[in-house]
Amino acid sequence: MHILDIFARQATTFSFEFFPPKTAEGAQALFETIRQLEAFRPDFVSVTYGAGGSTREVTHELVVRLKKETALDPVPHLTCVCHGEGDITAILERYAEEGVGNILALRGDPPKGRGDHDWSRDAFRYAAELVAHIRRFNERGYHPDRRGFGIGVAGFPEGHPLTPNRLVEMDYLKAKVDAGADYICTQLFFDNHQFYDFRERCELAGIRVPIIAGIMPVTTTQGMRRMAELSGGSVFPARMLKMLARAGDDAEAVRRVGLHYAAEQCADLLHHGVSGLHFYTLNQSSATREIYASLGLRGN
Repeated sequence: MHILDIFARQATTFSFEFFPPKTAEGAQALFETIRQLEAFRPDFVSVTYGAGGSTREVTHELVVRLKKETALDPVPHLTCVCHGEGDITAILERYAEEGVGNILALRGDPPKGRGDHDWSRDAFRYAAELVAHIRRFNERGYHPDRRGFGIGVAGFPEGHPLTPNRLVEMDYLKAKVDAGADYICTQLFFDNHQFYDFRERCELAGIRVPIIAGIMPVTTTQGMRRMAELSGGSVFPARMLKMLARAGDDAEAVRRVGLHYAAEQCADLLHHGVSGLHFYTLNQSSATREIYASLGLRGN
């Protein structure tokens, strides 16, 4: 279903993110997770794309399997790195043939050990250019939906790690929306005030598309450190850190505190009219299921 139809149908969307497994055992475990979360009837699920397109085929296979074997609506990620224009077009053609309705368009990261990646060799250096290409693809009428793919882009409530100037960062986001993005899905964050400020700045910049909040509960102290690394230094509010400090070295207590905090965070976002909640599941179902139960959610 086109993302515009999803937003028209739901005042608040609920969605999950998965990443392609590397092994047959991982694939089986993932589908057990998917079956458990499918019961919550998410509005869509997104599937990540490895750095430099390293999971290109497994991402496509997972998306197709979700489309054929489940009632879920998959939204594949697509990145610019290490791709020519022909590569991108071929991927879009394959997804269009499978009836995939939406794409999350990202700049992406170079593969590990490729910090000196030469962006000039890629067809698109910025996500806005990728969005514009998808729009041109849509206009050619290759997709079974006359509107073509719905397009999502990333937003960064705490700031983009590579763009310390917050004014320039908003200019980049506005460029993605002006190029044709239909919605924004944010990186994970833990301070809702950061999200509300981000949402207001988007409004001031003339950005009028729905903004979905990315949620990832802390379930281990090691995981918290990993989140900070992945996001470029997430802001962990003092209140959250105090709660975790009281849990000490008790792993189960840390998990309960993290889930309680995430549930409170989600409840507050819902109270303030968030367009959607997008759960970064890490291919696990228990945390998301427990947060749903805390919020009294049963699916849409």
